[in-house]
Amino acid sequence: MTLNGIDWIIIGGFFVVLLSIGILSSRKAGKGYNEFFLSGRNMPWWLLGVSMVATTFSCDTPNLVTDIVRQNGVAGNWVWWAFLLTGMLTVFIYAKLWNRSKVLTDLEFYEIRYSGKMATFIRGFRAVYLGFFFNIMVIATVAIALIKINGALLGWPPAQTLIIASIVVVFYSALGGLKSILYTDFFQFSFAMVGAIGAAIILVNSEIGGLEALFSNPVVQPKLDLVPSIDNTDMFVALLIIPLAVQWWSVWYPGAEPGGGGYIAQRMLSAKDEKNAMGATLLFNFFHYALRPWPWILVGLASLVVFPDIASLQAAFPDLDPQYVQHDFAYPAMLKLLPHGFLGLVVASLIAAFMSTTASQLNWGSSYIVNDFYVRFLKPEASEKQKVNAGRISTVLLMIFAVLIALVLSSALQAFHILLQIGAGTGLIFILRWFWWRINAYSELTGMIVSFVVAIVFAIIEKVSGTPFSETYKILMGVGITTASWLLVTLLTKPDDKETLRSFYTKIRPGGIGWKKVVDDAKKEGVTLVKEGEMKWDVPTGILCLILGALAIYSTLFATGQWIYGEYQTATYLTGLALISTFLLTRTWRKLKMD
Repeated sequence: MTLNGIDWIIIGGFFVVLLSIGILSSRKAGKGYNEFFLSGRNMPWWLLGVSMVATTFSCDTPNLVTDIVRQNGVAGNWVWWAFLLTGMLTVFIYAKLWNRSKVLTDLEFYEIRYSGKMATFIRGFRAVYLGFFFNIMVIATVAIALIKINGALLGWPPAQTLIIASIVVVFYSALGGLKSILYTDFFQFSFAMVGAIGAAIILVNSEIGGLEALFSNPVVQPKLDLVPSIDNTDMFVALLIIPLAVQWWSVWYPGAEPGGGGYIAQRMLSAKDEKNAMGATLLFNFFHYALRPWPWILVGLASLVVFPDIASLQAAFPDLDPQYVQHDFAYPAMLKLLPHGFLGLVVASLIAAFMSTTASQLNWGSSYIVNDFYVRFLKPEASEKQKVNAGRISTVLLMIFAVLIALVLSSALQAFHILLQIGAGTGLIFILRWFWWRINAYSELTGMIVSFVVAIVFAIIEKVSGTPFSETYKILMGVGITTASWLLVTLLTKPDDKETLRSFYTKIRPGGIGWKKVVDDAKKEGVTLVKEGEMKWDVPTGILCLILGALAIYSTLFATGQWIYGEYQTATYLTGLALISTFLLTRTWRKLKMD
């Protein structure tokens, strides 16, 4: 066991704070499931924004970044950096639309946007598909990282690690609901960032001899580029072109859903108003992409010097199951080199990261199961107390199944690619369904089924042949087959009834040419859907804000990297670009119409 008494005191104090927040939040959370799942819809932007980024800051994230850096260099992070475009789309176009919908969950959207039995079916189907199957996959991914951290630092077996962590996280998330999670997220994110930054500073200086020694190391130098080299065509296409040209708009991935969704939508629906919903998602994207990555990148680069390959990792941890000793294990392996006291703080910060993500996933998944399955189909007359109790029971069950899945996966990157493939080709549906009247419930069902089947077929072929396909090929084929399938089904099936389409347009006010037929048909019947003063279509302004926001955050991300690298002239130019684009963004943002 690596930890000593001081480390355990820090970890113990951390758990006391978490459990206290859960207990203090529990009384109000039990008043009703609107309070349990949406915190009464009166949350401020800063608390929701921090909660979003805390949820994505899971303990598997530094492991994932370390895995990427060790295999593909710093530039390999474009596989998730590209999702910033998705995030900016959500901020400036979809955040206010979600807030206008006033639904309890984003699945409730289906019965205000689509009509007939298929709309009802897809709401229930997606509640089980996402709330149960997909959700436990995400939680299992996070749990893998915790297994590796505790295996490296405590020598605990996987089952012991997951049982202990699950009991604590289920306790405060089931007890206090979303409000408990929001408050603990704020505490946990602050704690986790201190741990990540401190670990990077200490490890680079104590194990490598400083930044200059790190960047001059011949093992590290080939990994430093921020953009993949065009000389390596395969890597350039796989790591930069595909993520920026295809992946960000076409792939559904938790936390980066095109058009918003999942726990991001849950936070937006919890906001006081449209302005707070938009501010929360903007703060989330800034923290997520510009603030967090560099401490993990530095530790990942340092790990190449200390543990240059998987064999060296396995030699250093011979008692740990080789299934778990992959490239992503290098992050917890490096943490073992930290001094006592700070080691306890870092371990607590990673436990915080695990719990913030897991608690949010549990509450979000439970909201689907309760609101969109249990109440909608099994017990519509359920009392508020019964709904809250159902939420608490489903929270426990989700955690149990996630633990079982976690015991058979091996790495965060493996799970990341599985999730990308399952969602490939569905993203465009979630973007267009707000702005094109012709998309219907059959479109969505086709997208879900085809993308899942394509992912399974690829997995079977790879298993039988023993030859894996490239991730680029699988994503392109998945996107192409799925998109073609749902577009064909959309055009071959009947559109939704006019009453549903008109009601949606009146409530959401999406505007644009994609709804022109619905608006014109209504006018012919003497029906005005939206008053003239509310007809401003500000999507073009939102797209301009998207470009400026992405430019500001990317410039900040790369300026930070150049300051760290010691490339001061380039860093100065990028910092100036970040400031100018931020200034232009604030001026343009004011032109957006908000209630």
